[in-house]
Amino acid sequence: MPIAKVNGVEVEFEPGMTVLQVAELAGEEIPRFCYHERLSIAGNCRMCLVEVKPGPPKPQASCALPAADKQEIFTNTPMVKKAREGVMEFLLINHPLDCPICDQGGECDLQDEAMGYGRDDSRYSENKRAVEEKFMGPLIKTVMTRCIQCTRCVRFATEIAGVSDLGLIGRGEDAEITTYLEKAVASELSGNLADICPVGALTHKPWAFNYRSWELKKTESVDVMDAVGSAIRVDVRGPEVMRVLPRVNEAINEEWLADKARYAVDGLMRQRLDRPYVRIGGKLVEATWSQAFAAVAGKLKATAPDRIGVIAGDLSAAEEMKAALDLFAALGVKSLDCRQDGSAAHPKWGRESYLFNSTIQGIEDADAILMIGTNPRTEAPLVNARIRKRWIRGELPIGVIGEQADLTYPYDYLGAGAASIAALGQSDSDFAKAFAAAERPVVIVGSGALARADGAAVLQLAAGLAKSGGEWNGFNVLHTAASRVGGLDLGFVPGEGGKTALQLVEKGGADVLVLLGADEIDLSATGAFVVYIGSHGDAGAHRADVVLPGAAYTEKPGVYVNTEGRAQLAERAIFPKGEAREDWTILRALSDHLGVRLPYDSLEQLRQALITDHPTFGQVDYAPGHSTAGSFSLAGVGEKGETAETPFASPVADYYLTNPIARASRTMAECSALHATAGRAPMAAE
Repeated sequence: MPIAKVNGVEVEFEPGMTVLQVAELAGEEIPRFCYHERLSIAGNCRMCLVEVKPGPPKPQASCALPAADKQEIFTNTPMVKKAREGVMEFLLINHPLDCPICDQGGECDLQDEAMGYGRDDSRYSENKRAVEEKFMGPLIKTVMTRCIQCTRCVRFATEIAGVSDLGLIGRGEDAEITTYLEKAVASELSGNLADICPVGALTHKPWAFNYRSWELKKTESVDVMDAVGSAIRVDVRGPEVMRVLPRVNEAINEEWLADKARYAVDGLMRQRLDRPYVRIGGKLVEATWSQAFAAVAGKLKATAPDRIGVIAGDLSAAEEMKAALDLFAALGVKSLDCRQDGSAAHPKWGRESYLFNSTIQGIEDADAILMIGTNPRTEAPLVNARIRKRWIRGELPIGVIGEQADLTYPYDYLGAGAASIAALGQSDSDFAKAFAAAERPVVIVGSGALARADGAAVLQLAAGLAKSGGEWNGFNVLHTAASRVGGLDLGFVPGEGGKTALQLVEKGGADVLVLLGADEIDLSATGAFVVYIGSHGDAGAHRADVVLPGAAYTEKPGVYVNTEGRAQLAERAIFPKGEAREDWTILRALSDHLGVRLPYDSLEQLRQALITDHPTFGQVDYAPGHSTAGSFSLAGVGEKGETAETPFASPVADYYLTNPIARASRTMAECSALHATAGRAPMAAE
């Protein structure tokens, strides 16, 4: 390996690394604004100047300079320091003096570097230039006079998000970042633009002027807005969640975060259930916990077990599902289901039959991808970003069976329904040949293919296309619900003779229906007595006869298992609102009224029981995936049967309104309204 000297210290480095990367290997911190580890190199800001020998006797931009063997790099000489101070002086010529009112204050790269390389005055007396603000939608606020034209935002939008909505126009003093036609940034990852902006030109519009970063208490947690399980940090002030930011997790979300996960948090303060309710005379009236428990217990005791059903919602943590399983198993109830969309995924075919087996990070190793009944751009934007990342590297055939949509990368459209899956094996198309020859093919099956009457047959067809063996299993199921894999791991599915979620909500399907935050299922036909345990006054609570207020995901510790099968811990950032309680404690208290007391009185005891019965929940942050040695058999996945001619359709009709928290969010409502009008006829300039 080549060796370079950094300030006299020898460092081994890999060929192809830049001088900046080599210097950081040696522990030297290089200031930068335009350089970002996950974006292409622009070399705009010139803040990363260093001195290099052999080479010309002048400072050079280390981010764009390839490192060479026997090279000497100096990062702290007087020439380097003077050059960086000069660059900083130029950058601040037009920058407004508005740090006291800037939302980036306290988290600003420009502030930090100015402390090290800034002057206490300026030698330029010319008037500062002003730049018009740009409309980037309801999520991004602009103060473009602060912009230093680092082009991070342009490169992120083009390379990572895959939308060419931003660009740099003009030259010299007239250079500016623009959206060209005053159009909102059409990406589900647009919030990351504010994260990567180093100067406060782009900030988070929904949070503008609401907080200072040093006022906030920070809690590391896990996102539940989809099944990806992104690593997040929840920042709170007092009883309110002020913002959610991404944490770095290379295996899942890298350092990005989807917009819904980031901005739906204002829904945590609206339409909340903060006290029990009991329906009397057709109206829900406030009640005490004792009255609510008595109403539920009386109804459950008077109902036969085969007429009782339990449905877990998309945001349920493993703890409350475990408590519900234990409680209703003691009552003899067999009709429990965590698949409120009617998915055919089932633990009877083995865990690999419903996991994202290649892992999200494993997408980068794929040499062919086939997507069946899924639109990852709306169902899992960060998975879509991984696919695009792999596509950018080249030589990646991608095929889609299902809806045609803009996925931000080109693909071969192979058909709309299940018949196209069966036909692929006999096809002589370019994609079929490339997929058959691939060593690490990936098949991604979405909920749109499984949540159908023929879902089990579709599952078998898809499994038949996947290659398994050795260290690679390319069969992947992309779920949309954060609770789905955890529920399947627990066996939260109907027992022998039990009914599915869709059967329970049919007319005459059940006499008592217990909903654990289940709001995405049609309850209009059921005549059952409905008990709703949840955090928001959404569809389930409107239909309920008894409402037991639960905690949102930021208000309780919980275990969530993402689509890869990776168990992760969500932590409590704030306490539940009003009289609301953590969901498992509600079930524990209810068990006393039913005379079948659950055997745990604390979260630690419950988790111990959970791990004892299901050891996979104890393997925190471990995704089985293709890291498991040995071969996988996909022969028994799914069931034989007739497939319908109905085209596959994504279950996500509106990305911004998929759960009770998002539907309570004003920000998400604004995004949804804007998205609904985005398909208007183009203007003449377009």
